[in-house]
Amino acid sequence: MKDDFYTYQAQTSPHPLSLEIARASGCYLYDTGGRAHLDFVAGVSACSLGHCHPAVVKAIQEQAAAYMHVMVYGEYILSPAVALTKKLASLLPEGLETTYLVNSGTEAMEGALKLARRATGRSGLVAAHGAYHGNTMGSLSLMDFEERKAPFRPLLPDVRFIHFNKEEDLEKINHHTAAVVLETIQGGAGFVLPEAGYLKKVRERCTAVGALLILDEVQPGFGRTGTLFAFEHYDCVPDILVMGKGMASGLPVGAFTASKSLMQRLSERPELGHITTFGGNPVIAAAALATLEEISESGVMDGIAAREARFRERLKHPLIKEIRGRGLMLAPILESRELTDAVILKCAERGLVLFWLLFEPKALRISPPLTITLEEIDRGCDILLGVLDTF
Repeated sequence: MKDDFYTYQAQTSPHPLSLEIARASGCYLYDTGGRAHLDFVAGVSACSLGHCHPAVVKAIQEQAAAYMHVMVYGEYILSPAVALTKKLASLLPEGLETTYLVNSGTEAMEGALKLARRATGRSGLVAAHGAYHGNTMGSLSLMDFEERKAPFRPLLPDVRFIHFNKEEDLEKINHHTAAVVLETIQGGAGFVLPEAGYLKKVRERCTAVGALLILDEVQPGFGRTGTLFAFEHYDCVPDILVMGKGMASGLPVGAFTASKSLMQRLSERPELGHITTFGGNPVIAAAALATLEEISESGVMDGIAAREARFRERLKHPLIKEIRGRGLMLAPILESRELTDAVILKCAERGLVLFWLLFEPKALRISPPLTITLEEIDRGCDILLGVLDTF
């Protein structure tokens, strides 16, 4: 199977981890040899409720038996999609009541950018240094990492960059700006939190100049920080909310949410301002609805702070310089890229799944299922600390 994987499936890096999966359950992956691997990554924050959560599996099976894809997005009334968007509206602040369902976080960002330009009649975009919003052409334009952008130019014009948490840069947001696009918590940059009052000041500046605020919650969204969305911690409500990853327990999905009046701009002049064949797919919507109901109603978010505290209590080691992030979106920072690489690979050998962050080479990604137990946290931390002790 490994030879076929390298021969027939396009690769994203020269050296993939190549773990061959037979099944997954809860916080564990099982390889074809029957060995269990404790998952501290959750499909890069996608499997919010762990692997094969019974409520999600049941929803998928029932919907698949009823109907799957029947029509392009927005033409037929499909009850799972309607119920999902209604549930989201009930949990979001006023002004975020209408949701467009798509296939991924990066497509959601593309739709949000189009909506901002359509609604404001402006072209200017402001993004943050160190940001990651996806890899399609519009999302890629919001990245300032030239090594990744250069091979694909020309990209979107009229994009300016500010430094995250630097209030002096907010003057770059002006009457030419259609939208300011920020991750509520910077992911690829190393799980960088907004400083006290920063997002509120961005919100105020956007309002003052008539620019829209787009918050990217693809990584922190759906309970990962202890609230449904991370912006709830920071007294800042966006005009457009972008989401994905943890939304459907591992199925491909994304969405962007705005006010009804704002979202209507995509339905006229031109009609079909954004279209997607598989957005709102009923099976995926059913999985997303089951995930959202479980996260919002089971009390799982109530335990996030205690789980974060357990990680911080256990992960004390001379080689860990700091732990960034919030909730179950944590990044221990080591001394060097080389050490980080070695630790991730050695932990993999010992049955613990860790991963990298995109732009911070010294970081370990810890983003386990929200359902992880304190005992599983201890087990994984024991493995990680034992590996660190070998260096």
